Amino acid sequence: MEFSAKKIAEYLNGSVEGNKNTKVSNVSSINDATPGSLTFLANPAYAQFLYTTKASIVLINKDFKIEKPVNCTLIRVDDAYNSLAKILELYNKYLPEKKGVSKLAYISKSAKIGKNTYIGEFAYVGENTIIGDNVKIHPQSYIDYNVKIGDNTKIYPGTKIFDRSVIGKDCIIHAGAVIGSDGFGFAREADKNFKKIAQIGNVVIEDNVEIGANTTIDRATFGSTIIKKGTKLDNLIMIAHNVVIDKNTVIAAQSGISGSSKVGKNCMIGGQVGISGHLNIEDNVKIAAQAGIGSNIKKDKTIMGSPAIDASNYKKSYVHFKNFQRIINKIEELESEINTLKKKKKK
Repeated sequence: MEFSAKKIAEYLNGSVEGNKNTKVSNVSSINDATPGSLTFLANPAYAQFLYTTKASIVLINKDFKIEKPVNCTLIRVDDAYNSLAKILELYNKYLPEKKGVSKLAYISKSAKIGKNTYIGEFAYVGENTIIGDNVKIHPQSYIDYNVKIGDNTKIYPGTKIFDRSVIGKDCIIHAGAVIGSDGFGFAREADKNFKKIAQIGNVVIEDNVEIGANTTIDRATFGSTIIKKGTKLDNLIMIAHNVVIDKNTVIAAQSGISGSSKVGKNCMIGGQVGISGHLNIEDNVKIAAQAGIGSNIKKDKTIMGSPAIDASNYKKSYVHFKNFQRIINKIEELESEINTLKKKKKK
């Protein structure tokens, strides 16, 4: 599928600088683009590539100043990065979609399947499960009994969704994710053995949530583990039982949230962050990668480190962390001089 600069500009409410009839059929990064491709410039660190890129069309911000001649057609937009997201979404709509229910899929007779649903080979849909319209369940997915999946949701290969889980509309669950497995709950007995606590709750995922590949979300001990509307979880994330993540929060890969912790709205959590159990992370908090969270965090804070502290304090402290050996050497040197002076004074 080809798109002209004119059509792209109209779609993005942008303006064309150059040949309006220039056409593209794919999207590339600006530094390794080829003729016939569309790219974008949003980060000033890549500005140098605008003058050497082989892309046919480049999306740039309206306020970007051209310093040298360019060989491509430019489309000026309010936000180049967001405009690229819109183009990729449009491009994705033109890709061929799988349809129909495979004869090799197992669907319980009591399950209810919506219109225009795709269910791939060796997928399993359990008893009394309800699948909405336009849902796509890819091969080897396991959907347990009494599950509800809303309209337009995509379930990628190998996903496991356990009993009574509720998945909203317009969600994306990537390959290998596990939704609703048992929470990590054990009671220590007098003989120091651990007795398993039955996990009788479920998982509720609201609308427009994306769950990354091999991410796991445990069912609640009782009640629900809840991922609220608009939240985005990266690959390889662990969400424990009875956790609640509020709206429009994003969490990067390899992070883990322990049981019964609450994360507020619009939070941004970096990769490999660990959050202890029974904590409250309030709205608009930003947590840097590899931070260790052991206490509650008030809203609008930016923190980093392990144990985590205010980011500005951490950066000041880090100046001393990296010079710690030099500081120790200086202290030892001063102690040696003091001891020498004391010996002289005794004489």
